[in-house]
Amino acid sequence: MDSNNENAALLEQRKTEHIDLCETQDVEATSATTLLEQVHLLHHSLPELDDADLSTSVEFLGRHQALPWVIVGMTGGATRAQDINRRLAAFAQQHGLAMGLGSQRAMLRNPELARTYQVRDVAPDILLFGNIGAVQAAQSPTTEIADLVATVGANALCVHLNPAQELIQEHGDRSFRGCMEAINRLQQELPVPVIVKETGCGMSPAVLAMLRRHHVRAVDVSGAGGTTWTGVETLRARGAHEVLGRTFWDWGIPTAVSTIWAAEAGFEVIASGGVRSGMDAVRALAAGARLAGAALPFLRALADGGEPALNTLLEEWNLTLRTALMLTGSATPADLAWAPRVMGPELQRWLNPVTPVRPPRPTGFGRS
Repeated sequence: MDSNNENAALLEQRKTEHIDLCETQDVEATSATTLLEQVHLLHHSLPELDDADLSTSVEFLGRHQALPWVIVGMTGGATRAQDINRRLAAFAQQHGLAMGLGSQRAMLRNPELARTYQVRDVAPDILLFGNIGAVQAAQSPTTEIADLVATVGANALCVHLNPAQELIQEHGDRSFRGCMEAINRLQQELPVPVIVKETGCGMSPAVLAMLRRHHVRAVDVSGAGGTTWTGVETLRARGAHEVLGRTFWDWGIPTAVSTIWAAEAGFEVIASGGVRSGMDAVRALAAGARLAGAALPFLRALADGGEPALNTLLEEWNLTLRTALMLTGSATPADLAWAPRVMGPELQRWLNPVTPVRPPRPTGFGRS
């Protein structure tokens, strides 16, 4: 077996292990929370709305969506991933959800694995996001990335940021230079929009400012408080890397915090990371997200109960949304961002971070 095929085989094995761990193990944050629970919407006793007045639709990247939900990209590049992606895509098609694919890095290594990402025959109309790591984007010409997008028929490309996950992997990436340049290049040269996406650690004001300077339009903040990919890699690790993973298991910025920062910075925001219920999703919309997304709840519902379980999950989210709209006097999900709310103290504390002021470098020492 040549080295490229061997690397592709190891990558496929890792993807399968990721699915197994997420379906069966505790891969969520332990002490960290999303802080979405600290977004409290004020009750409106006189909404002056009829149920027929409510609309659940949103606009994202210039496209009309019937619901403000997205099944966040989670897998691909392994045989088991093919069935998961196709079943979730068919469900998204039936109900008008957006959907992301897992990292298409495996397709770069082995084009035959494209089948594990291809869902357009069962979901011709959904808003579909491709996915590639920022490191791989920096290492690949735009033509190769464009081929990944075209092969799966994606409407946009998520470029994901995952330095924490990579550093826990024994053989993960260790150089993250050139990622911003690659994002900027892809924005200018790809025929579809670019969404910059974190993978469970959230986005800081400094990162958001970098992205704004380069005219990035949309982000998926994927904050801390839900699935921790440092945790997933910890469960695969041994020795020093396992110890390191335990140390950084809860590392990151809570989802509510990153969502608020990103919305205030003017991005079209997908809020994901620990969104586990309809009320979590509603609070994410109130924090400024255009779309609220999740991966683990959909993966586990599919594994545990198939389409009936997925329908139950979606029904809860939809009913909670319509109820919250009425009880806040909001006609649309976008109106939730302007509904009065109370922010809890821990969320308020996070929203006002302290940046140490670096003292001037001393001069003149060591001179005669």
